[in-house]
Amino acid sequence: MSSILTNTSAMVALDTLRGINRSLSETQSQISTGLKVSSAKDNAAVWSISQAMQTDIDGFSAIQDNLMLGNSTVSVAREAAESVVELMGEVKKQVLAAQESGNDKAKIQTEINALRDQVESIVNAAQFNGVNLLKGTEAITVLSSLDRDASGDVTPSRITVNRVDLAPTVETAGTTDITTSDLMTGTGTGSTFAGNAGTPEAAIAFVDAGVTAGATYEVQITGSGAAGADTGGLQTFTYIASDTDTRLDVSNALKSQIDTYISDNSLTLLSTSQDATTGELTIALGGGQGTDNLLVDLDAFSGGVRAGGLTELGSMDVTTTDGAVQALSDVEALLTTAIDAAASFGSVQGRIETQSDFIGSLKDSLTTGRAALVDANMEETSARLQALQVQQQLGIQSLSIANQAPQNILALFR
Repeated sequence: MSSILTNTSAMVALDTLRGINRSLSETQSQISTGLKVSSAKDNAAVWSISQAMQTDIDGFSAIQDNLMLGNSTVSVAREAAESVVELMGEVKKQVLAAQESGNDKAKIQTEINALRDQVESIVNAAQFNGVNLLKGTEAITVLSSLDRDASGDVTPSRITVNRVDLAPTVETAGTTDITTSDLMTGTGTGSTFAGNAGTPEAAIAFVDAGVTAGATYEVQITGSGAAGADTGGLQTFTYIASDTDTRLDVSNALKSQIDTYISDNSLTLLSTSQDATTGELTIALGGGQGTDNLLVDLDAFSGGVRAGGLTELGSMDVTTTDGAVQALSDVEALLTTAIDAAASFGSVQGRIETQSDFIGSLKDSLTTGRAALVDANMEETSARLQALQVQQQLGIQSLSIANQAPQNILALFR
């Protein structure tokens, strides 16, 4: 049946042409972008996977940059440590020369001092991006990877680089008197208490903000009475803080010194305890006897200098026979310290370089895998484009023929 109201053939031809044009538009988009999945509407599942992969690729690029920065930092430290090893070898030659009684020990000492100054200069200059691995004790970490588990959770992996202090500085306690409460406060300190007192103990709390480089803490203890409480007079325990210390570090160091003294001198009536969180240090007198007494005093200074890893080099003196003998013993230990430092940095640098190479390969693999998911096959797309262009021309011709069908109905009325 023919109808002038409904042209079924034209509808079919138009629908076919519309589908061809849609496919042609998609194919042209793939050719222009190079992607078969360029947005979530193209394929939501593949797009979401590719986006997660792309963020990992971007993350690994940042990690590779971070590894390069870490590698440079460690490389500077390694080269500096190797230079220190060479200089320590020269120091050893001078120390050996000082063992001969006929040599001018004063001139040898002058040469050793010059070598010490050169070591100190190298250590001070061995920094990269503000980080010096040859001074201090706090380790640094280098972000080395992002590990994604089966559930999609990501955890960072890090390479730890331990500092090795090679500074030849001699420890010097601060001498500038400051307000004690700036560094620590005491309860039960400053006055003598007996063993039978209600609370026969003194507590020391350390001020967190006061823990700065060179801050010098002094705890003075004077005990009398029974053998287990008698300190034999005033005993002073000193700690010089570094810029990386916390109040707990200060407390631990002082507690260790006091505990060692108590143990070495069998002071069974004295004991220490510590708050594991705040570091508050308590020194107690036991026994409950009124004839036993204890006095705990506190003092604080600024301007102290922590001992370096090669502190014996700073104090080395070969101008005397005893000093030359001691220097021979010290120089071997110092040389070993420098060699171990260089070897340690070399090992870590090798690990960082290996990890960097692996991250580069992993990034390339992820990029290839993502490309397989979203990149268009240009050969296939080109062939499809030509086929669709032919289909479009045929569809237009088919629609033109279908549109002429109502004209044929006029012949019935002539």
